[in-house]
Amino acid sequence: MFNSILSNYASRYLFRFAKLQKYFISNPGCHSKVLNIKQTEMQIYLLPALEDNYMYLLIDDDTRQAAIVDPVDPEKVIDTVNKSGAQLTTVLTTHHHWDHAGGNEKLVKKFASPLMVCGGDERVGALNNKVKHGDEINLGSLNIKCLSTPCHTSGHICYYVTGKHDNDPAVFTGDTLFVAGCGKFFEGTPDQMYEALVKILGSLPDNTRVYCGHEYTVNNLKYALHVEPSNASIREKLAWSQNQRIKNEATIPSTIGAEKTYNPFMRVHEESVQQHAGQNDPIATMGMLRREKDGFKPK
Repeated sequence: MFNSILSNYASRYLFRFAKLQKYFISNPGCHSKVLNIKQTEMQIYLLPALEDNYMYLLIDDDTRQAAIVDPVDPEKVIDTVNKSGAQLTTVLTTHHHWDHAGGNEKLVKKFASPLMVCGGDERVGALNNKVKHGDEINLGSLNIKCLSTPCHTSGHICYYVTGKHDNDPAVFTGDTLFVAGCGKFFEGTPDQMYEALVKILGSLPDNTRVYCGHEYTVNNLKYALHVEPSNASIREKLAWSQNQRIKNEATIPSTIGAEKTYNPFMRVHEESVQQHAGQNDPIATMGMLRREKDGFKPK
């Protein structure tokens, strides 16, 4: 009897998920405006997709070679590539979840020249270049360093991008680091997320611009304010972010330095955050924050 109920529930869930996929594919990119961001040696198109996802088209200024991060909406990617005059050569997949890797197969079929599809997990669609921590990829004059950040998924990769002068870097963090938040621990543990956020991403230069996978900023900041109600940086960022969303504008990018001032998951060494968590250990604090955040209902 129990197995029958469970089977029926699973069938209804899968049917509902399939309907959501179909809806978001046919109604993409409604949550934010497309944004063209000029960095010192690169150009980044922020492309909204689905309900709250972001894809990113990264273009090298010198050669006009381009890479696309998490191309769940291939048609929008192709349209942007054509308008930009860039040459798409590379797909950078952060992790295997459908809303990030689900457009890979369709995209590669649209190009006569083969695309290099990078990812750290065999579950990534159309994967032909499996990468690991520390691997480097050249995109024209740009250097892309692969950072393994398992936790949200076991094969999650962030991509750290620098130019020849290394003075205006960017990092594409998928569902590991969000503005003022982090991804759920679907396939990992608090110590893995601590390693990813504090030791790996937290060691990048403070001016590194952070391009994450979802528009979750307002709700993340509401939780951050719950953790640290006296933190002025959180209040200021929340007011700014709410104003951005009213205008249908993105809250992306942030910077690594800014995240250290208002992201509770990168502030697990702070006394105020540990006191909220009732812990005196940063990894235990990380775990408690994630458990609380999973059930947090922002007002």
